[in-house]
Amino acid sequence: MAIIFGGGYFIYQKINLNNTSVNFVTATVEKGTLVVSVTGSGQVDVSDQINISPEVSSELTEFYAVKDQVIKKGQLLAVLDSSSAQEDIDDAAGDLEDAEYSLEQAEKNCRDIETEANRTLTNAYEDGYDGVSSAFFKLSGYVDDLKDALGTDNSSQEYVSGYELILGTNSQFILSLIDDYEDANNIFNETFSLFRTVDREDTTSTIDELITKTINTTKTISQALDSARHMFDAISLYDYSKLRSVASQIDTMQPKIESDVSAIYSTLNSLQNIKDTIDDTNEDTPVKIEAAQRTIKTAQNTVTKKQKALTDAQEVLEKYLIYAPFGGVIASLGDVEIGDTVSPNTTLATLITQQKIADISLNEVDAAKVKVGQKATITFDAIDELTVTGKIIYVDTLGTASQGVVDYGAKISLDATNEDIKVGMTVTVEIITAAKQNVLMVPTSAIKKQNGDYYVMVVNDDIKNATASAAAILTSSDLISKTIEIGSANDTMTEVVSGLAEDDLVVTSTKTSTSASSSNNSSANTIRTGSGGMEMQMMQIIR
Repeated sequence: MAIIFGGGYFIYQKINLNNTSVNFVTATVEKGTLVVSVTGSGQVDVSDQINISPEVSSELTEFYAVKDQVIKKGQLLAVLDSSSAQEDIDDAAGDLEDAEYSLEQAEKNCRDIETEANRTLTNAYEDGYDGVSSAFFKLSGYVDDLKDALGTDNSSQEYVSGYELILGTNSQFILSLIDDYEDANNIFNETFSLFRTVDREDTTSTIDELITKTINTTKTISQALDSARHMFDAISLYDYSKLRSVASQIDTMQPKIESDVSAIYSTLNSLQNIKDTIDDTNEDTPVKIEAAQRTIKTAQNTVTKKQKALTDAQEVLEKYLIYAPFGGVIASLGDVEIGDTVSPNTTLATLITQQKIADISLNEVDAAKVKVGQKATITFDAIDELTVTGKIIYVDTLGTASQGVVDYGAKISLDATNEDIKVGMTVTVEIITAAKQNVLMVPTSAIKKQNGDYYVMVVNDDIKNATASAAAILTSSDLISKTIEIGSANDTMTEVVSGLAEDDLVVTSTKTSTSASSSNNSSANTIRTGSGGMEMQMMQIIR
C-alpha cells in the first residue's frame, strides 16, 4: 500500500494476492478562474487594401503618391483635368437660375391674381353700396310717381274710376298696375328698411345681400312702371279730353312714367353690372388661383430637377480630385504618368492599412464558440518569444467545405504594431471564449459518464481527514461515487456546478503495477509534473 504526499496529490496502492497493485491518483477540488479557449492558425494580413482608381475618364494633371509613403485619410493623391465638368456645372447653374426666375414669376402671378381679385371685390362692394344709395334716391321717386298715377293722399285710387271709364271696369291694364304697384311698394319699404341698417364698413356678405335685394326691388318697381306705361298707352288710343277728372292727370303722368321706365333700366343695369362683377370675381378667382398654383408647382418641380442636376454636376466635379479613402501606406504605384488619359480601369496606386490582422481558419466546433469582440493571443512561427494580444473583429457566417470538413474564417485585429511582423507570416491564435472566476474545478480526467450522468470517485471524508495528521492504510472501499453537474471546460479542467465541495479529493486516474519484492519490502519514487514545479511523492508498501 502506498501514500503520496505533496502538491495536493497522493497515490493509493492496494496489493492483491498475485502481487499486482492498483495506484489511485487524486486531486483536490479547488476554486479558481477557469479559462476556456480555442486555437486556430493562419497568416498575417492587412485590415484593408484598395486599388486607387479614378471614377471618371480624363487627363491626369497632378499626381502626389510615392511608393512606401505613409498617408492620412482624405489626403489628396491625384488631380484630373476637370474643364468639361466645370462647363457642365456652369450650364446646370444657368438652367437653375432660369428655373428659379420662372418660379418667381409664377408666384408673382399668383399673388397678382389674389391682389387684383381683392382690389376688384373691394371696389365692387364700394360701388355696390354707392349704387344702392343712389338707386334708393331714385326708386323712392319712381314709387311716388306710381302712387300719383293711381290717386292722391286723400284717396289712393282716386283716378282709377276715371281710367275705368275709358278702358272698362275689369281692364287688365288697370288691374295689373294696381297689383304691381302694391308689390313694388311693399318690397321697396322692406329693402329700404334694410338699407338704413347697413353702412359701407359692413361685411361683404351683408353688402352683397343688400345689392341683391335692391336689384330685386328695382326689377319689381320696373315691372310696375311698365304696367303703368302700358295702361297709359292703351288710354291714349281713346279720346279722354272730355273726362275733366283724369284728362290733365293722364297728360301729366304719361310722359313722366315713360321717363321713369327709361331711367330705371339704367339704374338696374348699373346695379346688375356691379353684382355680376362681384359674382364673376368670386367664381373666377379660385379657378385662376388654382391654375396659378399648378404653374407654381410645375415651376417648383423644374427647380428641383435643375438643383439635382447642378448637385450631380458638382459631385462629378469632385471625382476629378482623388483622395485617400483611409490612412495607410502606398504599397505600389500604377504605370501612369502626368499627361496620360486615365479611366476607372486604371490603377494609380495600391493603398494598404498600417493596421495588420491575423486571418485564421477555425473548425466548425470552435467557430460556434467564437464571437466578435473576444480577446485573443497571437504567436508567430517566424518570431520567437513574440506574443501579441488582439480581439476578434469578424467571423464568417458561411463556412467553406473541403473533403467533408467545414472551416470558418476569422479575423483578429492586433492591439500593438511591431515592425518585425510582416504580411504573410504564419500565426497561431488562441481565442478566449469564456473566463469564469471563483468556480469549483476538477481535472477533466476525473470525470466519468454513465447513462447520461457525470460522476467522480471521491475519497471518503474520514480517510481524507485521517491523512491530514498521519499516514493511513486505505482500501478501495474508501472511494465513494458522486454524481455531479458540470459546466464549462477547457483541455485540462472542468467546472463543477453541483455535487462536490471545495477540498474534496477526487480520483483522476488509476495505475497498476506488479511488485518485484516480497512482503515488508518498500521503495520510494518521485513523480514530477510537467509544469508549475509541483512534485508528487509516492511511497509503496508491499506485503
